[in-house]
Amino acid sequence: MNQLVLITGASSGIGQALALKYARMGCRLALVARHVEAIKIWLDAHEISASSYCMYSADVTNVDSLAAMAQACIARQGVPDVVIANAGISVGVDSRIRADLDVMARILTTNVMGMAATFSPFIEPMVSRGSGTLVGIASVAGIRGLPGHGGYCASKAAVISYCESLRGELRSSGIKVVTLCPGYIATPLTQNNRYRMPFLMQPEAFATQACHAIAAGTSYQVIPWQMGIVAKLLRLLPNALFDRLFAGRPRKPRSANAPD
Repeated sequence: MNQLVLITGASSGIGQALALKYARMGCRLALVARHVEAIKIWLDAHEISASSYCMYSADVTNVDSLAAMAQACIARQGVPDVVIANAGISVGVDSRIRADLDVMARILTTNVMGMAATFSPFIEPMVSRGSGTLVGIASVAGIRGLPGHGGYCASKAAVISYCESLRGELRSSGIKVVTLCPGYIATPLTQNNRYRMPFLMQPEAFATQACHAIAAGTSYQVIPWQMGIVAKLLRLLPNALFDRLFAGRPRKPRSANAPD
């Protein structure tokens, strides 16, 4: 396999696990992060051949930065076969606090606009070629809103709807749009959670299942499957029962830079 796979947020967590999985499958990699030094150290530690990857420094909150990254990638490696928009942040917010509104804006910009801006410059080249796969990393948190987690839940709900819209737009183009909704994955995004995380999954196990779903062109998949059932049940709960069930639940930690 000599596919070119581009991954944003490749310096840690899910992005890192996906990069390692694809590298071991023999794919070429285009790895995107703000700090590429961390990627290089990690790749060297796993003895990934330098000839199999290129690194690109880009800020997913900056549309022009991502456009420049895409141009550099296409010029250097060609049009990717798979683009995985994985970069994202997860911070608790309290809408009563003015500073947290800025945090929420940053979450939405990173998780939603960052994904759209990642996909955008590759769509026309993929359409011209007649093939390609765009992968949006959403979350089960996008299925129902959780107290104290409004920014992240809203962003991932937007990701799910955005990918669904994009899938319809590109239906006859040869491009597949895949939406993946991770449950709880043991990454830096979840390590400070103060609540129980059912079916907690290691990132390597998630990457294995994600690669299968991407290869199959699956339009939408929750990983692990158990969380898919939980999410569907929660979606069916009447609002009053849902609200009572989550009353008093510990909340996602807020940003250290957002004072009370």
